[in-house]
Amino acid sequence: MKLHKTLLIAMCVIGLASCENKKKDNNSMSNPTHTPDKESVIENAENAKDASTDNAIQIQVTMEAKSDSKVSGNIVFTQVDDTVKMLGELEGLKPNTEHAIHLHETADCSAHDAKSSGGHWNPTDSKHGKWGDAEGYHHGDIGNFTTDENGNATVTFETDQWCLNCEDETKTIVGRGIIIHEGTDDFTTQPTGDAGKRIACGAINR
Repeated sequence: MKLHKTLLIAMCVIGLASCENKKKDNNSMSNPTHTPDKESVIENAENAKDASTDNAIQIQVTMEAKSDSKVSGNIVFTQVDDTVKMLGELEGLKPNTEHAIHLHETADCSAHDAKSSGGHWNPTDSKHGKWGDAEGYHHGDIGNFTTDENGNATVTFETDQWCLNCEDETKTIVGRGIIIHEGTDDFTTQPTGDAGKRIACGAINR
């Protein structure tokens, strides 16, 4: 996966966000299994080059393979106003397979199995669950995504419950880790969703 490809797509995210005339309800997530048409994304990115991005903050994360996997990719977090959008391009996964993706407590990917990143990021001390569940969910409970026939995936997510430029410990994702799991999140098993081994890790640092 080429770095410039992810950056180009990220420019689209900034441009589209800065051109919004009406704020979305960002307490709900966009479908993390949705794969946008890549040709239209690139076209929109070209059209968005002249858009104002003065209020945009961006962090790019390089994913490291863990637990003897071959996963690689980049994830870009972009904040415009009060909304953080995540866009990731991943490869080296099993074809046509569902995987869980979570934010974990620390941006420490040093361990071979990525357990150095701690548990799920859960600043509100809630039970584990599907994002938006009335019974509770972690602020790191992003959800599941599905790979294509080549083991690649595009992952998207957005919320106003995260931030990149604030000191609110219940919202800031700076200093957290982002983890790809071998299995799926069942949204029930406490406190992890029984998602299996950690097969990729990225550090979210400014």
